[in-house]
Amino acid sequence: MATPSSTDACPTVGPVTSTRYDEIGAGYAAVRREDPVLRNVIHRALGDSQSVVNVGAGGGSYEPDDRYVIAVEPSDVMSAQRPPEKVPALRGNAAPLMLRTDSVDAAMAVMTIHHWDHQLEEGIHELRRVARGPVVIVTVDTTVSGQMWLLQDYLTELADLDRGTFPPIDQLVEWLGGTVDVESVPISRDTPDWSLLSYWAHPERVLDGTARRATSGFSRMEPAIIQRVVGDVARDLADGIWDRRYGHLRVLDTLDVGMRLVVARP
Repeated sequence: MATPSSTDACPTVGPVTSTRYDEIGAGYAAVRREDPVLRNVIHRALGDSQSVVNVGAGGGSYEPDDRYVIAVEPSDVMSAQRPPEKVPALRGNAAPLMLRTDSVDAAMAVMTIHHWDHQLEEGIHELRRVARGPVVIVTVDTTVSGQMWLLQDYLTELADLDRGTFPPIDQLVEWLGGTVDVESVPISRDTPDWSLLSYWAHPERVLDGTARRATSGFSRMEPAIIQRVVGDVARDLADGIWDRRYGHLRVLDTLDVGMRLVVARP
């Protein structure tokens, strides 16, 4: 199926609010690469859908290559990191989506809804409105992620922020309506997608500025907080404290740190 070249113009669809990823999104493509396990989980959930809108599409990770894709992304910085084989992203927000009701087979949103702020509930309803079939969302259950060593022992400010920005899973299910399935997605120790959740077995990433800048969690913290966390983790690694407490994590292949696949069907 023919798709536009990524060198084509990227039109704006509706009013676009200022986006934090224009400030924090640089360098994502280097360390936020597609995880094959998560990709397969998402594509399985999309089923036989032939047209998909990807909202908060970013650099295009996890978009299927064998279907017609409409990518919606507010950030110029993120959109510029889309590889040439991906369709250009339309500039737009989660709500309103400039698509007719039931105009696509499926809608997807991968690790983005916690950035929708005041548009969150309306954005979820918009995903449901435009999709004839499944709405596929990858999000985080903060009751689980908040127990990860980084958020529990070092970066409690981010645990508090996450609780205010990620909707509770029960609330998300209510907004979506219909039949909703929620699946845990354990994260591999060797995942190429260095989200903050991937730090569960890699405390050294806290000391890596490139890795930190590619996570919205660290990027939304004040410099003084980041300096404190980096110092504390560096000290505990040097003293062996971290390994005495959490070294057992290094030998695990996967761990459930709160990532959830939410699939809603009418």
